[in-house]
Amino acid sequence: MNTSTTKAAKPAKPFASQTLFRGLDIVSAVADGYRTVKDISEKTGITFSTTHRLASALVQIRYLHFEPRKGYRLGSRLVELGFMAFRESAVTTTARPFLEELAAQTQDTVHLAALDEDEGIIYLDKIGSQRPIEVNTRIGGRKPVCCTSVGKALILDQGRTAWKQRYEQEAAKGLAGPLPLEEWLAAMASYAANGYTFDMGENVDGIRCVGAPVRDASGEIVASISVTSTVTYTDEARMREVIPLVQEVARKISLQLGAAAA
Repeated sequence: MNTSTTKAAKPAKPFASQTLFRGLDIVSAVADGYRTVKDISEKTGITFSTTHRLASALVQIRYLHFEPRKGYRLGSRLVELGFMAFRESAVTTTARPFLEELAAQTQDTVHLAALDEDEGIIYLDKIGSQRPIEVNTRIGGRKPVCCTSVGKALILDQGRTAWKQRYEQEAAKGLAGPLPLEEWLAAMASYAANGYTFDMGENVDGIRCVGAPVRDASGEIVASISVTSTVTYTDEARMREVIPLVQEVARKISLQLGAAAA
């Protein structure tokens, strides 16, 4: 009898996992701006009825919030979890005062990012510009690697073979940016030799960024930082003026994470 019961219970595991993954897909779709059951269903490929059932359950546990005529948005529980994760991140808490220092020095938007192998880069922190401009990024948001300065900084140590592979993967999805492969590889080699990276409007036209890697006690790159502005305030000459500021702040953060002084 026990054996029979055990065997009967086993199929419940993959079903439960499937339900969990579908729920997470729905949360991700809402985070991307899909508001109605129809839109979420089309985005995720989950049937309309299942989408409605799971979304309603997620509302009950505050992972989603629903308003008539406005649809779904992220719920208060996710906000709570996000702040908990933010507070517990050693890199984020260590870097914050240095990011504030860099933002005050440059008056530009400052980012802290980490590598998410499946989704490119993820922004861990952001300090907005003191100038009258808006940079369309957010904490928790994701961007490609190859066309962002923080993304390039995160892979500086990986070398030409890995760079080429990543470029080809993102190019297949239309995410690698406007530079041809060989030109991009040559730029990466120069960045790796000098310890900084540029984004010359490759991700968003008119945006300019200077990035640098952050290392931990093992010497591995664990994060990157950038200063972001627009062509109105930042030409290439100013970008080069910003390089040592970004590198110095990245060095300070790295030292706090145990990296060698060199």
